[in-house]
Amino acid sequence: MTDNAVAPRTPLTPLTPSAPLTLLGTGAMGTALARVWLTAGHEVTVWNRTAARTEPLAAEGATVAASAADAVAANRLVIVCLLDDASVGEALDGADLAGRDLVNLTTGTPAEGRARAAWAEARGARFLDAGIMAVPPMIGAPDSGGYVFYSGSPELFEEHRDTFGVPAGTRYVGTDPGFAALHDVALLSAMSGMFAGITHAFALIRHEDIAPKDFAPLLVDWLTAMAPAVHQSAEQLQSGDYTRDVVSNLAMQVAGNATLLRTAEEQRVSPELLTPYMELMERWLALGHGDEDATGTVELLDVRGR
Repeated sequence: MTDNAVAPRTPLTPLTPSAPLTLLGTGAMGTALARVWLTAGHEVTVWNRTAARTEPLAAEGATVAASAADAVAANRLVIVCLLDDASVGEALDGADLAGRDLVNLTTGTPAEGRARAAWAEARGARFLDAGIMAVPPMIGAPDSGGYVFYSGSPELFEEHRDTFGVPAGTRYVGTDPGFAALHDVALLSAMSGMFAGITHAFALIRHEDIAPKDFAPLLVDWLTAMAPAVHQSAEQLQSGDYTRDVVSNLAMQVAGNATLLRTAEEQRVSPELLTPYMELMERWLALGHGDEDATGTVELLDVRGR
């Protein structure tokens, strides 16, 4: 079986799309999830450290547990959506996890996902870690594009696939429990870089007679047109050949960066959102990679060889 394969499994207990479940955490995301499951006909038991936050869900048909341990005891499928990994450990401390299917929707790191998987399995639970690629308004909205990464027990994922698919799309990314968080954070990191570029672009035009609302469609169209370059970078990384299908080589890009920096200076805009990447490009160029694409700068980010 490959790492990404989902093995067939006979369920311990027959499950239906409206199987009962427990949800620990009723913040904005937890509440959105619970409402969608309730609407779909699931029996949902909820718990939150601040009990008042469960009241709206109780009015909509959820059962409120007096403690996290009681909530865990109520159902085999236990979904956790809390602040951080430490709060997961605190909430589940003392709960009997034997025979439970524990799914952690709490944002964390790959190492935290792996450690939490070992922790849960030592207590007799099957485990999935997850990364939610959505904000609360996207939950339960079929056309929103939101989905959730899952990694860990393939049997658990397959058995509860229908339930997981009610609030958002599902993407199983492997048996390594850290892979859901890794995919999640990698995509969020790319998003952060994109927003940095967007912020710099708006800063450049901010004090000119250019309406941000008029500029925004141009920015969206340009970023959309450039997005397929991701596939070229992936091909170069997969092959190890950074000269493959190069359109604008590194030497040309570094030369062009000077114009970006001069323009920022003229517009009295700090270049601090751009310079870290530009400095990486200059370092890779100085090492003799001028005929390559900028993809090769990834080598400079790998600290394992330092």
